[in-house]
Amino acid sequence: MSTSTALIVAGAFLASAVEMVEAVTIVIGVGVVRGWRSPLIGAGAATLALAVLVAALGPALTVIPIHVLRLVVGALLLAFGLQWLRKAVLRAGGWMAQRDEGVAFLREQEQAAAAGTEERAGLDWYAFTVAFKGVLLEGL
Repeated sequence: MSTSTALIVAGAFLASAVEMVEAVTIVIGVGVVRGWRSPLIGAGAATLALAVLVAALGPALTVIPIHVLRLVVGALLLAFGLQWLRKAVLRAGGWMAQRDEGVAFLREQEQAAAAGTEERAGLDWYAFTVAFKGVLLEGL
C-alpha cells in the first residue's frame, strides 16, 4: 500500500470514528434519560438499515462517472464548509452567541424527560426514534 493510499484510508477511518462517537453519544444520552432497551434496539435497527443501504447503493457508485461524482461531492463540501466558516466568523466576532453544550444538553434532557412515556410493542418509541435517527444520520 502506498503512502498516499494509507493516508486516505487513515483519514476516512478517523472521519468515520468521529461520526461513530457522535452517534454513540446520542444513544448514551437517550439511554441515560429514558432507559437502555429502546435506544439500543433503535441503534441496531439504524445500523442494519445503513448496511442494507450500502449494499444496495454501493455498487451504483461505479456507474456514475468519477468527474461528476467529484464535482457533486466538492460542491457539497464547499457549501457546508462556507456555512460553518460563516458561523465561526460570526461567533468569533461576537455577532452570534457561543454555543454552550451544557445548556444544550440540559434542554435536550428536559425535552426527553417530558416526552410521553407510552410504550407500544414493548418499546419506548420516543427513545427508539431519537436513537434510530441519530445513528442513521451520523452513519450517512
